[in-house]
Amino acid sequence: MHMSRTLLAAGLLSGLAGVLPVAAEDLNIYSSRHYDTDDGLYEAFTKATGIQVNRLEGEADELNARMKAEGENSPADILMTVDAGRIWRAEQEGLLQPVESDVLEERIPAHLRDPKNEWFGLSQRARLIFYAKDRVANPPQTYEDLADPQYKGMICIRSATNIYNLSLMASIIAHDGEEAAKSWAEGLLANLARQPEGGDIDQLRGLVSGACDIAVANSYYFARTLAQNVEGVTGHTDEIGIVFPDQETNGTHVNIAAAGVAVHAKNRDNAIAFLEFMTTPEAQAYFADQNNEFPVVPGVPVGKIAASLGSFRQDTLNLDVLGENQTKAQEIFNEVGFP
Repeated sequence: MHMSRTLLAAGLLSGLAGVLPVAAEDLNIYSSRHYDTDDGLYEAFTKATGIQVNRLEGEADELNARMKAEGENSPADILMTVDAGRIWRAEQEGLLQPVESDVLEERIPAHLRDPKNEWFGLSQRARLIFYAKDRVANPPQTYEDLADPQYKGMICIRSATNIYNLSLMASIIAHDGEEAAKSWAEGLLANLARQPEGGDIDQLRGLVSGACDIAVANSYYFARTLAQNVEGVTGHTDEIGIVFPDQETNGTHVNIAAAGVAVHAKNRDNAIAFLEFMTTPEAQAYFADQNNEFPVVPGVPVGKIAASLGSFRQDTLNLDVLGENQTKAQEIFNEVGFP
């Protein structure tokens, strides 16, 4: 592990012409990402800039609450989390500040960052439809299709309170309106094979076990079953088909891991330097590939495992909307009785 991080740092340093050294001060990151592989990036950033990285990990809501309680005394310089809905909550709670950076604006597409530049996507994942090849001859090709009566009793999906499903519903509201979103939720509810339970991996396990014939999950969960042994799925992936939904209309729904500069950052310049560092091709490739995700910077090669899922056209709806419609999404799920 340490050898691979050292090699990573050497590779990153060779491509960091656009990252200027900053005075050797600390950078304090509050992160709800729980991947030891991120350590390699922090070490590379320190080698490139002389800035020592300190990390505090926790669940997203816990970190938000901590920052609010700490107020102006908060040591946080960077807040990093997963899902646009979660980083949007932090923005709404006044925990982030706008950043002026030509580097970030040039490298990160507009729909993958906050319009006010308070947060920036760093990697992305797609919400896909999976199906049992031997039991489904005509799989859904769109998110709308998941509500089609022909799939009654066939679908596994997480609960309505899950942030991934709230964000998907928020995008449907944005594209089609509240009434259409409500009809979709009713149809999806009618098509469930079982009560929602577990995480995305559990939906894939449902396909393998026969508990359901169609499942909705994020791309990196399936990629994980290709990269390592995941009980109940690995060894059966050839039995599972993949659909990138909405290729003929809006494009496949994507979400992000994201970060922003804390509102009371004591090391603001260091924090901006870190965000810019994260958009270098080498850092992008490493950050995304360690969780089998997709880079946000166009032109950065997709990792081998994520690339094996296939290429697709993504929805370019600005992800800030996922947060804006989050409350309405939950209200609609509650109204139709979606568990």
